[in-house]
Amino acid sequence: MNHSPLETAVVFHLGIVPVGRTVLTTWALMAVLTTGCWLVTRGLHLIAGSWQAVIEATVIAIEEQISGLLNRDAGPFLPLLGTLFIFVLAANLSGIVPGIKAPTASIETSAALASVIFMSVHVFGVRFQGLGRYLKGYIKPTPILLPLNILSEITRSFSLAMRLFGNIMSEELVVAIVLALAGLLVPIPFMAFGILVGLVQAYIFTVLAAVYIAGGLGVLEK
Repeated sequence: MNHSPLETAVVFHLGIVPVGRTVLTTWALMAVLTTGCWLVTRGLHLIAGSWQAVIEATVIAIEEQISGLLNRDAGPFLPLLGTLFIFVLAANLSGIVPGIKAPTASIETSAALASVIFMSVHVFGVRFQGLGRYLKGYIKPTPILLPLNILSEITRSFSLAMRLFGNIMSEELVVAIVLALAGLLVPIPFMAFGILVGLVQAYIFTVLAAVYIAGGLGVLEK
């Protein structure tokens, strides 16, 4: 039987709610990342060791990227965007492990991540601009464009989800096809390319999320 790339295998049910393999993989990634973050941050010292130096350098690099994109202090946005980048990167790279399908290769996960960004844009926009000023942005430069501005919010979130899903799904599909045709060792270069694709897509997804939030803050209008 042929299976669609959009199909998710159901592992078990919680009542009437089906729980698929993608959901289980996502839960496992969340558990691993949460445990890993707790382990590497519980023994921080004033004088950084090698691991702490790597962590601090990573956080500073993400902070600088966010500050540059939003043109303001990255503090309020770092928890969201930093976590988003780490999770998307881990999800993308999880597909390299034999027998595991990357959660971001399923449309449900990519759509859920895009939905988080969609809501965050409005939350940060109202928080930093105020409700009235934020809503006025939808009727600029003329109220006639209100429907198009609303449509733009929806379509860019859809585009964000489809870009991540399409790139990761197609990369996994290519590796699977080459593996089936050529054996175990030949796909190794493609898997190395998959690591690069996963890293680039996590970066692009996070940058686009920051750009959309910047638009909600009114930064792009200045």
